[in-house]
Amino acid sequence: MCLAIPGKIVEMLPGDSAQALVEVLGVRRKVDLGLLEEADPGRVGDWVLIHVGFAMSKVSERHAMEQIRLLEALGETEAAAIELRQGLEAT
Repeated sequence: MCLAIPGKIVEMLPGDSAQALVEVLGVRRKVDLGLLEEADPGRVGDWVLIHVGFAMSKVSERHAMEQIRLLEALGETEAAAIELRQGLEAT
């Protein structure tokens, strides 16, 4: 199953491309912010929806929490954690 998983930007990473360290379900991973709007590419504290290592959009904290609760209710948090760990192995 392909998921867009909510995560919180905890650190902006130095370099030419827009990359950040994002925490999702207790796991931190590097995420590319290049697909977000150029005018507001994200900053520490922002919540984003992540798919295969890319932030697809920014969301409110309330929306992120709702998505996490939905994942938990559906029993998909383990699948989300596995997808995140696989992404970490690929980077």
